[in-house]
Amino acid sequence: MPTVRFLSAEGDLEVDVPEGGPLVDVCDEHEAPVPFSCRGASCGTCRIDVLEGLDAFEPPSPDEADVLRIFADPPTRRLACSARLRPVTGVVVVRPAEE
Repeated sequence: MPTVRFLSAEGDLEVDVPEGGPLVDVCDEHEAPVPFSCRGASCGTCRIDVLEGLDAFEPPSPDEADVLRIFADPPTRRLACSARLRPVTGVVVVRPAEE
């Protein structure tokens, strides 16, 4: 089971995610400190930097990859609305993207 640690200026949050799945669901269920707007991989508001555990995510969907490409983001940046966690063990550390 991955453990996701959300880092933010408002305080950190650590959540166990037994089944993996969409990161947006984890954010919603635990009020994670990630900003959202469209929730459909079109605005980039929910971009996060993956500081640790990038391999715990499924590859980006075509829609997510398009948005990340538009912003010229590095490969360690994902969209929280679209990123999906694999059902693996380990720690994932993320924070809202800094411009």
